[in-house]
Amino acid sequence: MRTALISDVHGNLEALQVVLDEIDSERSVDRIICLGDILGYGPDPVACAEIIAERCEWALMGNHDYGALYEPTNFNAAAEQAAYWTRAQFELETDPKAAARRWEFLGHLRVRSAFGDFLCVHGSPRRPINEYIFPEDAVNSPVKMRQVFERVTRYCLVGHTHVPGVFTDEPDFYPPSDLDGRWKLEDEGRCIINPGSVGQPRDLDPRASYAVLDEEAGHVDFHRVEYDVESVVRKIHAVPELTNWLGDRLLEGR
Repeated sequence: MRTALISDVHGNLEALQVVLDEIDSERSVDRIICLGDILGYGPDPVACAEIIAERCEWALMGNHDYGALYEPTNFNAAAEQAAYWTRAQFELETDPKAAARRWEFLGHLRVRSAFGDFLCVHGSPRRPINEYIFPEDAVNSPVKMRQVFERVTRYCLVGHTHVPGVFTDEPDFYPPSDLDGRWKLEDEGRCIINPGSVGQPRDLDPRASYAVLDEEAGHVDFHRVEYDVESVVRKIHAVPELTNWLGDRLLEGR
């Protein structure tokens, strides 16, 4: 089974389309799964939700999905305002059937999922929607990492930080650049894998990020793809409720 791993689309339609086009044309996958945060920040939340609902075998509930569907909690002012604006975009639908389908999809996003040896959550195994596992936690937060790994039997797939890479229970963190783009799944040892963000990269690389898991071959390949970032920035700037900074940071991948 070859599974494309996408996460943190954040309403960025241009990035999502380019990633899916590359997956379709070059990656020969059996399915696509989404590790959460379809919504938030970006200018095309409804279109992104429609595409994820159609193309992904299943999707997880991210904190921004939760914020738009229910209530944004522990968000900064810009993110909170974006969450309310995002919700309003879904409420503009005048077709009752279309509206019901979209709300049902969002309401049934999974908090956690599992297949084979893989646990899947948006944030962390301890707090699946909201807790971040940052690269620096491998050095600075050994107790946190030990407690997180206590909930990982073999492998865990996460999003949320928008930074691609692999955590091991040493503990340590390896970005794709240290791995030549490929992480080999070992027979022993546990790891947590983050495919990075499609629509809001934060590793100082503005290109969209995703990964492909090949269970039979026993490895995960990390991929980056360029898209028209400037057009997304212009869209965000054109929405008064979306702070310009939400667009500007896309240019720097932060």
